[in-house]
Amino acid sequence: MNAALGAACCVALWWRTRWPLALALVFTPVGVVVGAASVAITVAVFHVAVAHRARVALAVAAANVATVPLFYALHTDPKFSIWVDFALRGAFLAAAVGWGSAVRAQRQLVGSLRDRAARLEAEQHLRVDQARLTERTRIAREMHDILAHRLSLLSLHAGALEIRVDTSREEIAEAAGVIRANTHEALEDLREIIGVLRAEPSASGGERPQPDLGDLPELVETARAAGTKVSYDCAVDAPAPATAGRTVYRLVQEGLTNVRKHAPHTAADVRISGAPGEGLQVLVTNPLPLTPHSGVPGAGLGLVGLRERFVLAGGRLEHGADADGRFRLAGWLPWPT
Repeated sequence: MNAALGAACCVALWWRTRWPLALALVFTPVGVVVGAASVAITVAVFHVAVAHRARVALAVAAANVATVPLFYALHTDPKFSIWVDFALRGAFLAAAVGWGSAVRAQRQLVGSLRDRAARLEAEQHLRVDQARLTERTRIAREMHDILAHRLSLLSLHAGALEIRVDTSREEIAEAAGVIRANTHEALEDLREIIGVLRAEPSASGGERPQPDLGDLPELVETARAAGTKVSYDCAVDAPAPATAGRTVYRLVQEGLTNVRKHAPHTAADVRISGAPGEGLQVLVTNPLPLTPHSGVPGAGLGLVGLRERFVLAGGRLEHGADADGRFRLAGWLPWPT
């Protein structure tokens, strides 16, 4: 009978990882009758310590140690004295609890490291996706700034050819030349931007050179050649920071583009000033048009993107009509000493 119960306990250990606590509780009263069940009890307590907190495993071990007097009460001729049994059973069960708790702690550590690695990998993927989204947003903003400027020139000259029936052959040839040149440049810009969007980030050959304050005279001359009256004054002697210069260039470009689109028969006034420690100021003004708009389509996102540029650069942007009947586009950017 004792041998059969001991063998049954050993067979039941097959389910020790699925129900360790239940097996340990079932083995406890069996150990009172069968001394051979001590090995199975020790293994079960070990797996209880692996699967549960240490205090649960200690409670199960203490319950098994507490059954030693009952075992000696049922057996009249035990091989060892009760104190030896107390010591041996207590030592084995304590070792099982300690070993099982160590295994549990190691598994938890490995699991936490795996979770941390997975979280870091997910965060890395998120940062990469965010970087791609930021880059694509920047490219979309560049596309608006560049193409809107060139296409507004095309619309202005095409509209002039359509309206003026008394245009001379030389004027038609000049306007056609401007249209052809700006169409070619717009296609080149569009091809370059689409190429950047199609390329993988690792295959990028670097950013295109960005304009700054030094490119403003060329921008103004291009607007004048297109027929826009522009008064330009730049009172900046020291080299401005690259980010500030690029942002001011985009503001002037957006201002001149809006003049051609919404007030084509007015004159634009561009004023730039600043110094280290004082900041960089830029102001583009033009008289409000007599008609609400010129019919040139627009997405209405130019000033929104421009405001975002100034905010990211630590500056501020203001736009709107003033009391003198002029539209003002004013910006300020910090210029450290």
